[in-house]
Amino acid sequence: MDMGYSSSPAYVKQSKVKGRLLYHGIKRLFDLLASLVALILLSPLFLWLAIKIHAEDGGPVFYSQIRIGKDEKPFRIYKFRSMVVNAEKLKKDLLEQNEVEGAMFKMHDDPRITKIGKFIRAHSLDELPQLWNVLIGNMSLVGPRPPLPNEVEQYTDYDKQRLLVKPGCSGLWQATSRNAADFAEMVQLDIEYINRSSLFFDLWIIFKTIGVIFHPNGMYEDNE
Repeated sequence: MDMGYSSSPAYVKQSKVKGRLLYHGIKRLFDLLASLVALILLSPLFLWLAIKIHAEDGGPVFYSQIRIGKDEKPFRIYKFRSMVVNAEKLKKDLLEQNEVEGAMFKMHDDPRITKIGKFIRAHSLDELPQLWNVLIGNMSLVGPRPPLPNEVEQYTDYDKQRLLVKPGCSGLWQATSRNAADFAEMVQLDIEYINRSSLFFDLWIIFKTIGVIFHPNGMYEDNE
């Protein structure tokens, strides 16, 4: 399956976001069942990670944050905490070290990341609590990365196309170009995903994401 993308701007095909009741219905049913089963089966791992995270610095296990979802509606996302407790306050001192252009922050060797945080980020385990977001319906297993409100404020109308569908725990850019993609490339890959979306494509991305968990391609990712 060719995962290359063109350097020329791509636009979302409206037929891919309107109608398609069968696809969206089956996708929601799959999200619901898969997230419920995963939360049950992964509960021992959740407990082990909770103990490790709390033991390192005594801080909270989970981290929540407001993100922007489908049709620019805000929602609260959940993650395992992988940074120091005051990470948000420290971020303003690191903005000059942002290593990508556009409405996104990425930084190699972010000093805010804890010891256990490096491990869970490398294996994408910090994202597992988002299964709860999938279960309650404000995220999908597969879709664009949910952006921060201040990132969306910088979006052009072109960039906002990625907000036409539910955000996902994983997506085309995470499963393929996680380390290399800058913001513009991420937007293009998200638009490509929307235009090519299907149940088989979603399953392909899920299997690729599982592969990343066991064979990490780096943790140069969402630094929030």
